[in-house]
Amino acid sequence: MEGQSSWPGGVANRPGGVANPTSADRTRTGTRAGTRTPPNRAMNSFSPADEEKLRGVRRMKLTATGLLLLVAVVYVLAKWAGNSGAGAWTGYVAAAAEAGMVGALADWFAVTALFRRPMGLPIPHTAIIPTKKDQLGVSLGEFVGENFLSQDVVRQRLRAVGIGSRLGAWLGDPEHADRVTAELATALRGALAVLRDSDVQAVVGEAINRRADAQEIAPGIGKTLEKVVADGGHRRVVDLICVRAHDWLVLHNEQVMDAVQGGAPGWTPRFVDKRVGERVYKELLRFITEMRDMPAHPARGALDRFLTDFASDLQSDTDTRARVENLKREVLGRGEVQDLIASAWSSVRQMIVSAAEDERSELRLRVRASLLSLGARMATDPKLQAKVDGWVEGAAVYVVTTYRDEITSLITDTVAGWDAEHTSRKIEAHIGRDLQFIRINGTVVGSLAGLLIYTVSRALGA
Repeated sequence: MEGQSSWPGGVANRPGGVANPTSADRTRTGTRAGTRTPPNRAMNSFSPADEEKLRGVRRMKLTATGLLLLVAVVYVLAKWAGNSGAGAWTGYVAAAAEAGMVGALADWFAVTALFRRPMGLPIPHTAIIPTKKDQLGVSLGEFVGENFLSQDVVRQRLRAVGIGSRLGAWLGDPEHADRVTAELATALRGALAVLRDSDVQAVVGEAINRRADAQEIAPGIGKTLEKVVADGGHRRVVDLICVRAHDWLVLHNEQVMDAVQGGAPGWTPRFVDKRVGERVYKELLRFITEMRDMPAHPARGALDRFLTDFASDLQSDTDTRARVENLKREVLGRGEVQDLIASAWSSVRQMIVSAAEDERSELRLRVRASLLSLGARMATDPKLQAKVDGWVEGAAVYVVTTYRDEITSLITDTVAGWDAEHTSRKIEAHIGRDLQFIRINGTVVGSLAGLLIYTVSRALGA
């Protein structure tokens, strides 16, 4: 702050703002440009709200300085009028204006000395906040440690509060139970986000593989397939396949005919290959079209019989069941399937997260009911209340006795890590507007006091 002019109204009131950019200004500029603010350095950056408050301080500085200039002009005019023989009243006006200037300048000096050296002069006991910042942090830490982190203070305060009964009454309110349920849901989502997917996926994959090896799947597949065929559920799949096959043939007619011609013997004439290809394509397209449009098409009936027989073999034929088991082992042994099994955790996690987010899910409804029940018991059961109070007191005392030095050092170190100049500017942005009223009040009160003193003096002299 040294070397920076602090004439009433501050440097900020000059056109163009700060004449020489300081480290604080560079920090603020970096914040606006999008540079990342380092952790634990919140006091070293200006937020949009801080900027708005700083603009308010500047406006109040202009107001206070303008009032000082006004009384100065009044003083000059009153003196000029008095010397010109305007009358005795000019003495009263001059005395009031003169005292107002003295009060305004004195309060300007006092307010400015909090944040910087007035006019850059090395006057003792000025720039109090920048020079005493670290001592302020130490004093604040000691104050918190002595008055808030004492074991006796913590126990007395918690015992007087009666946390058990209050917590029970609070939890017994449905609105509060809903709030706690929502917070628990948020915590659950956070915990799921912390878990390492690779570890959970390995456990899930091992469990699925063990269960698949221990149970034969062919009979279950056969029963399911048998029921699907009996209910006609497979027909929609057949309809879809026929529609897609027809559309594909229409779209790729040339490729189909080229494939047929490519399989013809080399000794056949090309026009014969072409005619054969066209004929095969037309017959294939006709077959697929009829199968698509005729629910009673013979091919559909043959497919129904095949699926029925296959479902029966899956349940009763030893050879078929053995082949399915071999196929199961081969499929489970493939890397792609193992990756799919491992990724099942992602689906499970998403299901839990969805249940936690849905206010009407069974999970949240059960948690809410449990909280309401617990709250009702805590509100009426003195023994349970005493237990809860004891737990809370013990936990709080353990924290303050074990981590008291760490807590107070956090305050001290945090304040020590703040940039002195920038901290001063930030504090000024938050309280500077009110401090400018001191300057305004000093001008007004000084004027009134000067007028009163002058009046009394004249009265006694008379």
